[in-house]
Amino acid sequence: MFKEISINDLNKIKIGQVENVDAATGCTVIISENEFPAGVDVRGGGPASRDTQLLNPLMAAEKINAVLLSGGSAFGLGAANGVMKYLEERDIGFDVGVTKVPLVVQSDIFDLTVGDTFTRPDEKMGYEAARCAFEGQEFKDGNYGAGCGATVGKIRGMDYCMKTGIGSHAIQIDELQIGAIVVVNALGDIFDSEGRQIAGLLSEDKKTLGSTMDYMKSNINIRENKFTGNTTIGIVITNANFTKSQLCKISGMAQDGMARAISPVHTTADGDTIYSVSTGEVSADMDIVGALAADVFSEAIVRAVKSADGAYGFPSARDL
Repeated sequence: MFKEISINDLNKIKIGQVENVDAATGCTVIISENEFPAGVDVRGGGPASRDTQLLNPLMAAEKINAVLLSGGSAFGLGAANGVMKYLEERDIGFDVGVTKVPLVVQSDIFDLTVGDTFTRPDEKMGYEAARCAFEGQEFKDGNYGAGCGATVGKIRGMDYCMKTGIGSHAIQIDELQIGAIVVVNALGDIFDSEGRQIAGLLSEDKKTLGSTMDYMKSNINIRENKFTGNTTIGIVITNANFTKSQLCKISGMAQDGMARAISPVHTTADGDTIYSVSTGEVSADMDIVGALAADVFSEAIVRAVKSADGAYGFPSARDL
């Protein structure tokens, strides 16, 4: 039987979020105390990431302990140190004899032009996010965690963009669970499942929506320094039993959901990255899970837009 569920109802994961509202940045961590196999698919041309190469099927590590989504661009990659510290203190990680090394992969969005450019997620924030996860914090959509400083529709720069955030969606079919968490920080516009634009580039008067694709059609000259404050990052979580290589394929299929909801997408000015993790032993068909993951991922994008509040001078979909 099919039903929609909360991302907080997914089995065997812990989620923690911390944000600095004044600085407009934050981080969101997804942790498995018992490790989980994970895969990744990167389509954007400008990712800021840490240890994602661990998820290459040719690499030795079969499982990891956490996925961290963060703001701060490359400056925010130090937040994983805090997650590692918290997990090491609880004897969680890969046993190397003298200690256990927590395996944490991370991807960041560019939010440096939204709040305080020089305040970024750091080791302290990563540690706090991990603590919140273990203390049972409920995940919330909107201007929280890594979505605190997220915006979209930036082809003309920050003067014509809109505020978005972090969003989630999850479904259950009999015992099978599939969920997604997405930080929506795209160059392009956002569309719902009916193909209606719900956020993105603002019109000249900033009271209605414009079109990024129309703007591109009227401005086709080569731009040497494209605006780079973008990147949509997220994670697919399923309790189906898959290997690392299978999860890489599921991440690739989930990218179809990103392409349905965002246009244009996967540009050199984006760093679009999707992780997938397996938390259980439920038997399921990889192609079916991948196809469903694309739907779940696109709906999580829509929810990230619809749940966001206007902030930092940028209107949200609610404001329009």
